[in-house]
Amino acid sequence: GLFRDSWRWSDGSNFSFRYWDMDSFNDGLNNRKCATTLLERSGRWSSAGCDHRKPFFCYDDKLILIRENQTWEKALNYCRQTHHDLVSISNPEEQRWVQERAKNASTPFVWLGLQYSCAARLWLWVTDYVVCYGRWASGGRTEDCGMSAAMTTGGQHEWVSQRKNETFNFICIKH
Repeated sequence: GLFRDSWRWSDGSNFSFRYWDMDSFNDGLNNRKCATTLLERSGRWSSAGCDHRKPFFCYDDKLILIRENQTWEKALNYCRQTHHDLVSISNPEEQRWVQERAKNASTPFVWLGLQYSCAARLWLWVTDYVVCYGRWASGGRTEDCGMSAAMTTGGQHEWVSQRKNETFNFICIKH
C-alpha cells in the first residue's frame, strides 16, 4: 500500500522512512502513482503503475477508529460487541499507533479505555490494569467519579479527563 499523492500509505498515514531504488525510480517513468518492492534489489522501492498485478503484503492493524459520536459507555459497549475492547495504551510505541488513528477523527478527542474508579481511587484501564504509562496533558487529569480519559486528536495527542456523557469518536482494538 504506498500510493503517490505526496507519497502516503494506503491507510492514509504519512511515511518518513524511505527506501527508494533511485536507479529505477528515476527511469523517466516516475509519474507512476503506486510503489513496489524490488526483491532483486534488496527490497528497495520503485514506482509502479497501479494497474499492474503484483504479489503483495498485508498489514493487519488491530486498531479501529470509529467515527461515530458516542458516550464513553456506549463506545465501550460497541467495542466489546463488535471488536474486543476500547483501546488501552501501555507504552510510548502504543501511544504513537493510537495517535496515528486519532488524527483521522472528526471530534477534538477520542475515547480511550481508561476510567477513574471511585472505589479504588485511581485510574484503571477497562482491562483492569493499573496505569503504568501516561501521557496526561498538564492540568488535564481530574480524579473524579464519572470521568474517563480521551486523547486529543491534534497537537501533542495528550490525554485529558472528560465526563462520560460527552460524545466523541473512539478507538477499538481487535482480538
